[in-house]
Amino acid sequence: MAVQTKALRKSAKDRSVKGAGTDELTDRHLEVLEAAGALFAERGFAATSIRDIGEKVGLLGGSLYHYIKSKEALFVKVHDMALQMGEDRIRSAIEDVDDPWKRLEVACITMLDIQLDPNSLTLPLMNDFQSVPPAVREKLILKRDAFEALFTELVNALPLDPALDRSVYRLLLLTLLNKVAGWYREGRLSPEDIARQIVAIFHHPAQ
Repeated sequence: MAVQTKALRKSAKDRSVKGAGTDELTDRHLEVLEAAGALFAERGFAATSIRDIGEKVGLLGGSLYHYIKSKEALFVKVHDMALQMGEDRIRSAIEDVDDPWKRLEVACITMLDIQLDPNSLTLPLMNDFQSVPPAVREKLILKRDAFEALFTELVNALPLDPALDRSVYRLLLLTLLNKVAGWYREGRLSPEDIARQIVAIFHHPAQ
């Protein structure tokens, strides 16, 4: 998980420097986010305490609250940053691809690379959705909707069979991509092979 938490820290710092909707973050604050991300991914929201996070970074009591508002707020921030990293990575991968079907394929390949990476923070944090309080869940949905907007763009650009409902198409595609981690095992097909198969199955162009 170390690779992904360091990436999370770098992403947060880069976005802070660029003024991309984040507060300026000190190295210590980034260290707290990194530690929280690792613990949330490993243990889940419910089993991770503020004390656990504080012990991991050597901050106890009121000192830790200088960097965070609450465990709930911290989870939302780490979750949102992990999804933003995923979105940024997908957008970067499709940036120079023009054909709409190829763009969808590249996006799906990149998403499965993220989902099936054993060091990924994204999937564990997304899978912890039901364990967080309802008020936190509502905040998580906002970022998930923003992430899904990327696939709305991709699907809307496809020359699809007009008989197909694009919203249903997108939801089925994302549901399938998000479920692959539950059954995937290393072997005959790579994550890239599976992504190509999924797009082939969903390839229903206008006649």
